[in-house]
Amino acid sequence: MATGEFELAGVTYMRVLVSGGSRGIGAAVCIRIAEAAASRGERAQIAICGHGLSQQQEDVAQAVRAIGGQAIPLSGDLGDPEVPAALVAAAVAEFGGLDGLVANSGIASPGALSELSVADWDHMLAVNLRGPWLLARSCYPYLKQNRGAVCFVSSMSGQLPHAGSGAYSPAKAGLTMLAQTLALEWAPDGIRVNVVSPGMTRTPMTEKMYADPTLKKAREDLIPLSRIGEPEDIANAIEFLMGPNAAFVTGQDLCVDGGFSKSILSHIPGRPRSQS
Repeated sequence: MATGEFELAGVTYMRVLVSGGSRGIGAAVCIRIAEAAASRGERAQIAICGHGLSQQQEDVAQAVRAIGGQAIPLSGDLGDPEVPAALVAAAVAEFGGLDGLVANSGIASPGALSELSVADWDHMLAVNLRGPWLLARSCYPYLKQNRGAVCFVSSMSGQLPHAGSGAYSPAKAGLTMLAQTLALEWAPDGIRVNVVSPGMTRTPMTEKMYADPTLKKAREDLIPLSRIGEPEDIANAIEFLMGPNAAFVTGQDLCVDGGFSKSILSHIPGRPRSQS
């Protein structure tokens, strides 16, 4: 049995709470973790958390069950400081513990920082930074029992300043630093903590942009791999970091962006040459 798994009556379980699991990247993560567990002869148990109960959430749960896993839908507003502990408690009551946390929930609200209200700033940080911290803090004693794993879903906007994104870029940068600090604090307990930072990805939150073929093409032209990411691209990276093949990986921020963030110099016209 690998670390971050639980065995009972000869069956090995992978018990994971996924916030923002109802759609997009979170939904793909739930399904990918269930597939990976099944391929190892294990059974995934996934708490699929959403802001509110929905048919989308139930559809994801049914997909997990079809793969052979167990899934329960949970709901709550991560902007409420009481909700993270309640979600973790509900998952633990159902599964008997937890082996992993994928903190994927997030909101976006573009705007200039000079015009941002204190209420908007506080709400962004409450959902995108404080919520993931409180989820991780509540999961800690259960992850410690089984040397579990955490993956925070940040953004390339947390690696690079993104003007006009309001408090989103600062919140995601803070999330990445939170994860890397926890990685060091929790390493003695055998808990691994990593980050996946998606680049331009087609999700329900971005779908309106990519419905515009001109905008979609302009964005694709900026990406070395010449396409927009799909939720499954991000889910594959997250599942790797949560799984046994990443047993010696912690404190890392993996940017899954088709090479975009490393291509900045290629957008500068002209190439300097020394005079002979």
